[in-house]
Amino acid sequence: MKFGLIHYNAPGETLEAFLDYAAETGFDGVELQIRDLWDEADPAARPEDRAWEVRRLVVERGLFVGALSAGNDFLTTDSKVLAWQAHRLDRVAGIAALLGCGVLRCDGGWPRAGKEVPPEDRYADVFAAGFKMAVPFLQRHGVVAGLDNHGTTTNNAEFQMQVLGMVGSPSLGTVMDTMNYRWMGWDIPTCNRFYELSALRAVHVHLKDGTGSKGEYKGCALGDGEIDLAHAVRALKAAGYNGLWCAEYEGRDADGYTRCLAWMKEHVPAL
Repeated sequence: MKFGLIHYNAPGETLEAFLDYAAETGFDGVELQIRDLWDEADPAARPEDRAWEVRRLVVERGLFVGALSAGNDFLTTDSKVLAWQAHRLDRVAGIAALLGCGVLRCDGGWPRAGKEVPPEDRYADVFAAGFKMAVPFLQRHGVVAGLDNHGTTTNNAEFQMQVLGMVGSPSLGTVMDTMNYRWMGWDIPTCNRFYELSALRAVHVHLKDGTGSKGEYKGCALGDGEIDLAHAVRALKAAGYNGLWCAEYEGRDADGYTRCLAWMKEHVPAL
């Protein structure tokens, strides 16, 4: 059983400083973001070379990369953009493989001002189409993708499972973020039911706590909020989850991730 943290809202102004913090605090692994390795605005960027360098930095600290956040966006009405995004995942999956990482944390997509998007009842269709195109690339690199319940377009476990069913490949699973369902506005009993669904295909998890939804949301260290973390952990263990137990903390105090790790070490094995 390995415990990790995401490179987000964590101490360390550089990637190296973040990795130092993770190792010194006692984490086993990390989730990195694609921007840690690839400046996509720079046409001369060589993320594959950077991946080897980062892998060395990670291994030197006794860590491993449990997941790589892909930063994809399949929410589009343009078939060429959709295909481009799927082929972009080919390169991202290759970078993950160079890191020794077998999991991509993926999004569905993002509605933004001025962006042409399909109607909401077509979201599942376009997300499934994008992932279907990406499956051969994932398989070639030996990497699986997890559809996160992140933002507003995929924050429903029934919807996540619908997309997985439409894709029909073991190369696509779920990422379960324990707070995001509540952030979206679902009540605690519904969140618990969603954990049970998402756990069935989970390839990665963010253990995250807090209170409230949308504008009322407040991030907390694990165990200090209203999330039924025990229910989520039990659902994952019952489904045979064997990936990184990754903490995500969106509070403000500097020792938040330290307290998250202490909670995971005490509770996850015992539940």
